[in-house]
Amino acid sequence: MKNLRKDSGFFRPGFSNFSSIQTLLGDFINDRTSPSLLEKIHEEKAKRLINNTWDNGEPFERVISSNEDLREILCNPNIYKNSICIIEPADHVGKNIIGEDVRASSNIASLCQYIADCDSILIPLWKTGKLDNQLLIDLLKNCLAVFVEGGHPTVKDSKSFEGLNISLNELQEFTEELLLSRELKTAPSIFICLGHQLAAQAHIRLIKKATHQITNLLKPEIISSSCHYDNLINVCNEIINTGENLAIYKDENTSDDVPGIEVAKGWDDPCFAVALNEIPEVGQVELLHYSHNGIHQSKDFSKLLLHHEVTSEQNVGIVEQSVTFEKDLNIVMFHSDEVNEEAILFSNWAYGLLQKAIAPIRKIISVSEFSWLLSLPDSIEIVCSTSAAGKLCTEVSATCINYTDYETQHKRRSFTFQFHPELLDDLREFNKSGMPSYEKLKNDDGVRMLMRVIYESITD
Repeated sequence: MKNLRKDSGFFRPGFSNFSSIQTLLGDFINDRTSPSLLEKIHEEKAKRLINNTWDNGEPFERVISSNEDLREILCNPNIYKNSICIIEPADHVGKNIIGEDVRASSNIASLCQYIADCDSILIPLWKTGKLDNQLLIDLLKNCLAVFVEGGHPTVKDSKSFEGLNISLNELQEFTEELLLSRELKTAPSIFICLGHQLAAQAHIRLIKKATHQITNLLKPEIISSSCHYDNLINVCNEIINTGENLAIYKDENTSDDVPGIEVAKGWDDPCFAVALNEIPEVGQVELLHYSHNGIHQSKDFSKLLLHHEVTSEQNVGIVEQSVTFEKDLNIVMFHSDEVNEEAILFSNWAYGLLQKAIAPIRKIISVSEFSWLLSLPDSIEIVCSTSAAGKLCTEVSATCINYTDYETQHKRRSFTFQFHPELLDDLREFNKSGMPSYEKLKNDDGVRMLMRVIYESITD
């Protein structure tokens, strides 16, 4: 990286830190009317913010292009501890209505800088290809927050990633590692659109990996108690049986509004986690609380739904409160694929069963080759759905991934969004449309939710 700034902060070089970032984020979400605490400084430097873009001047010069760049950044903790990291799986997220390729990552960087004077580090995996995994995860665990952006390929088809320097399988493996890296005092991850879909696939892959290793590799002599060993094996067999037989259904737009088209059967189906949405969503839609009437053609669906209701009662969080208290929330969608609610309900149920079976034997597991199992989430909650023209469109519009420390019971969270909270309704990059006013940003539902999630989750 050339001309790397050693100080953190663009508007106030050398004075941006966790405390100031948290204060500025809190002031932004506190109301919809007050001016920025950086108002006078904005007048001097805001134009410079939108005149540049990635790898083209401050504050967009921190772009990782090699393992050597990772090593250089890791030698400067003052930089990465006060910065967000943005992962790009593809070169753009799609074309907007005027035909522009939208590189939405620059909007995330601009918003965090303009609102909280928080710097960004970009990791364009589509360009760099696979990087040293240990170096990359070390950076992501120790930065302020991690964003996995959207992209134009589809996770249903590996061929759609041809032409990029990273494959779908490599992105899936990376996403699994990122999900497992959410340890005590590590950065939260926020997965957007394609990132949201990669996370859904990663949940299924991790559950398959966990149940396979336990049933095939875990020997009875490792677990001193036969009843705990048998319970763990039985739980895994139940998860495997349910995963292999659960079907995914889509609404065929009938008058009874009951999904009737089977689009996937069993967790080995490439469309089990993500399938084509009934109706592509582009533009503003309304957020609603997730709910389901319980009518479904798969016999196992009810137990998954009931388990999710318990999860929801135990984890009332940021997004749900926003939907409840701010009301009529309108955010920007930009997708044709969607994460299947059956797959997320299954993942939540499976994570819960695994955690309960592992908890009594966690100390034995922690000193074995299966210790990675303790890094799995304990639940994943569907926190909202979308409605457009009065009809439910995307059931899994956002999820909250919960991690509970086995010893302290401290909870940590990461989030996934199908929608693009960093885009306004024109679906344009700020360096092309111009930086919106602080007042406009403060009244945008998507931006407010994005800042609220960052504010709350960095304190977990």
